[in-house]
Amino acid sequence: MKKFLVFSVSILLSTLLFAENTSQKEIEEPEPTRLESYTKLQKVIAAVELLYVDDVKLDKIVDKAINGLLHELDAHSSMLNKESYKEMQVETKGEFGGLGIVIGQRDGALTIISPIDDTPAYKAGVKSGDIIIKIDDASSINMSLSDAIDIMRGKPGTLITITVVRKGVQEPIEINIVRDIIKIQSVYAKTINDDILYLRISSFMDMKVASELKKYIKQYEKTTKGIVLDLRNNPGGQLGQAIDTTNIFVDKGIIVSQKGKDDNENEEFEATSSTTLTDVPMVVLVNGGSASASEIVSGALQDLKRAVIIGETTFGKGSVQRIIPINDDGSEAIKLTIAKYYLPSGRTIQAKGIVPDITVFPGKVLTQEKSSFKLKESNMRKHLEGELEKVTDDSKKEDKEETKNEEDKTIITKEMIMEDNQLKAGIDILKSLTIIQN
Repeated sequence: MKKFLVFSVSILLSTLLFAENTSQKEIEEPEPTRLESYTKLQKVIAAVELLYVDDVKLDKIVDKAINGLLHELDAHSSMLNKESYKEMQVETKGEFGGLGIVIGQRDGALTIISPIDDTPAYKAGVKSGDIIIKIDDASSINMSLSDAIDIMRGKPGTLITITVVRKGVQEPIEINIVRDIIKIQSVYAKTINDDILYLRISSFMDMKVASELKKYIKQYEKTTKGIVLDLRNNPGGQLGQAIDTTNIFVDKGIIVSQKGKDDNENEEFEATSSTTLTDVPMVVLVNGGSASASEIVSGALQDLKRAVIIGETTFGKGSVQRIIPINDDGSEAIKLTIAKYYLPSGRTIQAKGIVPDITVFPGKVLTQEKSSFKLKESNMRKHLEGELEKVTDDSKKEDKEETKNEEDKTIITKEMIMEDNQLKAGIDILKSLTIIQN
């Protein structure tokens, strides 16, 4: 019995010791060396080149490997081949070929961030938030962002059909779009009631945004008592233009900071009073199509208590991409996420977006329907008819003024405002801010 007990204890100790050694070995298992990792990749590429069922050239295999790697990192990192890199460089000049939409990947699905104003996609009825399920006859399931962009690009004048799923609509929608040269008017201005300046920024892609904005503000500065800055469906663009735009309205404080793995990418961008042009009350309009640079502007103005943000929660793209050439002649590059943006308060934009101060949904302004029965002073006997005539004359004058305004493209009319619930809310809030300031 004693021999059996000693033997059992020995077995137990041996088992525990073996388990401990095994566990320790697993913990201390060295990671593959850089050479081993490169060798693994080289073997896979060689196997594909030698054994894959179709004949694929080595350069194409390498391109696909790079594309796959960047696609797995995040939705915004991608490879830019010669054609796409050249087009991206042209886009910064404000004119390029295509449909006029900005797309991204959300939860693995190709999602339209926003259509660009007055482009073929905009006119065809494409909306922010539409999910693309087919491009012509090709399914977009598991399609990379770069592949989708390559398919949608094409010769101006040619037709493309995209099939989208839209929130609130049961059946998929087929949208026919004719490709065209896209000319972006990034900034334009209109007046409302003579004393409100409406500034629309459709994109921060080109390098003229801030300078155009300054031109309009100076042009109308004598009559401007408030500003509506419309960033709805603005997909973003260049960081520098976002900073310069914000700097027009604020004179101190951090506008945005970026933080990455490399300390060289950590940077803060502060406002300077020398570039500030106006301090009148302002509101900013945003929606789900407002992304990237437009979120930096709206978020900074919100954090610095400079403007009231109105509309819907923005897209939530708060990462920084750098373009890195990958061949000797600089014709190809990769777009790589290197940092994240942080607003003045320290909060991140990424995946959260900017939550408006006042949530207002799009659509027409709801008005009370005319009642069939209303009793007014004018219905009573011996009312002051002379006063009523004055009112009637004034309303006729207003009608004439309104007809005249409809012909002036620099003016936003009452009818336009009543078609846009978010704009109407912005104007009403701006009037309140102006009254309080005065």
